[in-house]
Amino acid sequence: MAKKTILIVDDTVENLIILYKVLRAEYEVIGANSGTEALRLLESASPDLILLDIMMPEMDGYELCRLLKRDPRLYDIPVIFISALNEEVDETRGFEMGAVDFITKPVKPAVLSRRVAVHLELLAQKEALRRQNQELQAALSRVKELSGLLPICMTCKKIRDDLGYWYQLESYISEHSEAVFSHSYCPDCAAVAMEEFLK
Repeated sequence: MAKKTILIVDDTVENLIILYKVLRAEYEVIGANSGTEALRLLESASPDLILLDIMMPEMDGYELCRLLKRDPRLYDIPVIFISALNEEVDETRGFEMGAVDFITKPVKPAVLSRRVAVHLELLAQKEALRRQNQELQAALSRVKELSGLLPICMTCKKIRDDLGYWYQLESYISEHSEAVFSHSYCPDCAAVAMEEFLK
């Protein structure tokens, strides 16, 4: 299985190196030392998670996170703020910008590793639910094809489709559902068949 990719955005090279060393064994790690560089990287890269410093020159982490959450292609990427800011107001603002977590510096390696793993697992579960929902919607669409008014010939029991073509009942239902047919006689038909056989 391919490693997940993590983008670290921090204007301090030492912080980038520390985070890289903590995460490199389990993940592909790429770094950016400014919000502008991160946006440039994200034009071609699609990381699975972003670790984002708040206090950076030119564009702080809050603004970068706000921009990420406005982009439909990047919206679902989890953002974890890593900052020396540790007041409740700072964390609250981070969550308001769309972050999924907030870790204060200095970073504890074990805590960072666990939180990254948890948010990647949550992302995987969210993606699995999205796929299941798509499959259910597709199944529902197939079921709906068999609902409503179906024109059936009163003599031969063929069904007419929306384009005006007539199909044997079995063929039509097989094409529009996952039903499988077996054949036998109903009691009335069995009696007729037996009578004809005895003649």
